Amino acid sequence: MKSRRLQIIWKTQSILDAWNKYLKHNDHKNKIIWQAKCAHFRSQMHELSNALKSIWCFAKWVRIESQLSKKLSQFSSLKWSDIDQMTMTFKKKIEILQEKFFLLLSQININNITDSFILLTMLFNLCISKDEVRQTIKRVKADKASNISDILNKMLQTDLAKLILILMSLFNACVTYRYHSKQFKKTQMIVLCKSKKSNYTDSKTYQLITLLDIMRKALKSIMIKRLSNITEIHHMLSDA
Repeated sequence: MKSRRLQIIWKTQSILDAWNKYLKHNDHKNKIIWQAKCAHFRSQMHELSNALKSIWCFAKWVRIESQLSKKLSQFSSLKWSDIDQMTMTFKKKIEILQEKFFLLLSQININNITDSFILLTMLFNLCISKDEVRQTIKRVKADKASNISDILNKMLQTDLAKLILILMSLFNACVTYRYHSKQFKKTQMIVLCKSKKSNYTDSKTYQLITLLDIMRKALKSIMIKRLSNITEIHHMLSDA
């Protein structure tokens, strides 16, 4: 309970001392759990050694089953619709999921927007400020999962005072040179089963979770907000 209380204090107040106390108490708790597990294992081994039948069962397990590799979780067979045949191979399953989740998108056309050149000029010629970076980073949820970069939202929020100039320089470089970093383009995608479904052979019972880079999301959020403000102020979008 104490560990949970310290964790709540850290999440709500972001106090470094509370975080250190939480880590210390959590390590102590894990040590106690490990010692209890070891004691339980020793008692179980003592019982096995005193029972003739049990020790032979244990010897059989050590000789045969313990040497076998663990079985990997099996992905259910899939089909795109009710009339399609069931696919058994992993490659075919991937093709079905690709067809479901990765639809071809039409390219956005801004030529029909009045004064589109002025819009792009105003969008890219303004430097990103500290306030924009600070407000955007603080607005994201702290406990969101990280992507392949392993940079957590909480990490940026905790050390924002030290990182804000670095982030501002990075974002302004991307805007100035019209360059979207290769690291920002990398995403981690996870396919999850929808809960409480009776038939998992249907591709519709799966959903895709996309983990994006936190800095990419911050830069995108800044540009979207800026674009929205410019179009509203100069009435560049029609009411239709």
